[in-house]
Amino acid sequence: MKSKYIFFLIMLMVTANVNAKEQKLSEFLTHFDYEARIEMKVGASELVGLLQNGKAELIDIRFKEEYEAWHVGIAKSIPLNELPNRLKELDKEKIIVTACPHKDRAIIAMTYLKTKGYKTRYLKDGLIGLAEYLRGDNAKIFVQQTRK
Repeated sequence: MKSKYIFFLIMLMVTANVNAKEQKLSEFLTHFDYEARIEMKVGASELVGLLQNGKAELIDIRFKEEYEAWHVGIAKSIPLNELPNRLKELDKEKIIVTACPHKDRAIIAMTYLKTKGYKTRYLKDGLIGLAEYLRGDNAKIFVQQTRK
């Protein structure tokens, strides 16, 4: 299974024929350091703040069937295999946060979007961690604040 992800990343490097505004994967990797490692991640509590302030958009990149089985209502579903054809649906002015239950596919999506010039991060807690965070009082406060 991991070989598929490695193949996908290699294909990104080969096919990343991007314009001047977009960052090539090789540039991203060449400049990758500890600060970049921190900046590519976002935790559930920070994500909730970004969503409340209208600074981020949460993208659930799981397959349609997974999303239909269960999902977090604050995420937009764009499966990873549909992402290249659905870039127009993303707001380049916002931080695009990619998410899946654990984070493997979210990291691939984040890397791909980075090569396309998006400000992007992945949800380091995964959708399961976000669901855990948005329980009880946190859920109530989040819903109340986003309805304003």
